[in-house]
Amino acid sequence: MISKNKINNFFKNGVATAIQKIIKVAEQLVLVPFFISSWGTEYYGEWLTLTIIPNIFSLTDLGFGTAASNYFVLNFLKGDKKKAADISKSAFILITIILIIGISLSLLVVLILKKYSFLSVSIINENQALASVWILIVSRLISFYTQMFEAYYRAARKAALSINLFTIQSFMIIILNAIVLYLNMNIVYLALFNLVGTLMFVITYGVIAKRLINFKHQKIYGTINKNEIKVIGKQGFGYLLSPIWQAIFFQGSTLVVRITLGPESVTIFNTVRSLTRSVNQIINMIDTIVFPELQYEIGRGDLKKASNIYVNSVIITTIIALAGICFLLIFGIDIYKLWTGNSIKIDKYVWSVIVIGILFNALWWIGGVVFRAYNKPYMYTIAGVICSIISIILSYLLAQHIGLLGIAVGTLSLEVLMSIYVLPKSLNLLRITYTVFIDRIWNFLKMDKVITTKI
Repeated sequence: MISKNKINNFFKNGVATAIQKIIKVAEQLVLVPFFISSWGTEYYGEWLTLTIIPNIFSLTDLGFGTAASNYFVLNFLKGDKKKAADISKSAFILITIILIIGISLSLLVVLILKKYSFLSVSIINENQALASVWILIVSRLISFYTQMFEAYYRAARKAALSINLFTIQSFMIIILNAIVLYLNMNIVYLALFNLVGTLMFVITYGVIAKRLINFKHQKIYGTINKNEIKVIGKQGFGYLLSPIWQAIFFQGSTLVVRITLGPESVTIFNTVRSLTRSVNQIINMIDTIVFPELQYEIGRGDLKKASNIYVNSVIITTIIALAGICFLLIFGIDIYKLWTGNSIKIDKYVWSVIVIGILFNALWWIGGVVFRAYNKPYMYTIAGVICSIISIILSYLLAQHIGLLGIAVGTLSLEVLMSIYVLPKSLNLLRITYTVFIDRIWNFLKMDKVITTKI
């Protein structure tokens, strides 16, 4: 039967992830009304616009944190603790350099904005806006350290603890923001509270991580290694391609709709996509739950256990996707009408095509966890860039002939192409043949081998 330890880990990860999702939703549901009632819709809208700049700077680590984290875990679990310590030390220095460069660049950006009065037309005081933007950028940059520290939690099989700590941080931000709004403080204080909260969290998170795996107690001392920095840099750029292809796909498809069909179609398309992707959020939770355990087994070299975890995950996500599709095909349009106040008409064929994409998305999205576990981002992200470009071109061409249905077919093409590529590649990485894959699916459905075989 499934080992008790593994069941406990999956359960802990699952509960922690569910609570984290609830807090994230609560953060929006609780704070947004607070912001609007305290600041007004227009002022809050200006604030959201200002936060775009810090969000752009959040990409300046170029994926190095994620690359270093996965690189650390794989080597630690292989037993090469000295190399893991070297990776940790090298990554820390690299992130610190990025932090210094990022702060310098952010100061330059703020000075340019000040000199040319880019924010003078805003209803927010220009000096307050510039100060809060810079403080938020620094806060984002400091949070880069958590990506490396997270590796310690995964290597120590304490992923649930890591998730819970991030949940506490989100809850703390809700409290701090509520205090600022209640006391009618300006946006500079809001940014400062965010910075203080981030700094406290990063320090606490890092201290706990170092206690989970204490190299000094094991008399293992990491050194800065240029070769490790090169590896981290190379892999980091691969992870950077992930937000790039997602921007091409999501923002690109919206732009195509606007250009070819107009603003009303943009509203229809984006609201339909937002509602239907609610099923994808559940699949994302499974990704978060499975990833630590999958990488743990891959790092230890136990591909049999890793493949069992992966195949079972594919089956579960497929079942969830099919259930979600059936529900949305039967009740989805009525729910959509209720959600939009019956103010938007949606074509049933457009709805059906977008909903069907959920199945293909489930197949390739859960497959992506294998590439991350092996720290092989290029195999995954380059495919994402290519497929997203194909999807946008196809959407543009079809939209001119069959309207919004063409956009739906174009977006579906990405899901289909990615599933055709990712699923076989992920099976190949885990050395699972198609015969074995089909056999395990059959055994899972019979509840035979999965129950009697110890993962």
